[in-house]
Amino acid sequence: MIYRATGNISAIQILLGHTKIENTVRYLGVDVEVALLLEERTEI
Repeated sequence: MIYRATGNISAIQILLGHTKIENTVRYLGVDVEVALLLEERTEI
């Protein structure tokens, strides 16, 4: 729900305690390339 509201994958990664973005996107069901592009655009 947070991802849908904010698009902030980095925040989700931190909240879930993941060290790799790949693990986070697997849980979100998002394409890795799209996730990395969104992560680059987002600062937390």
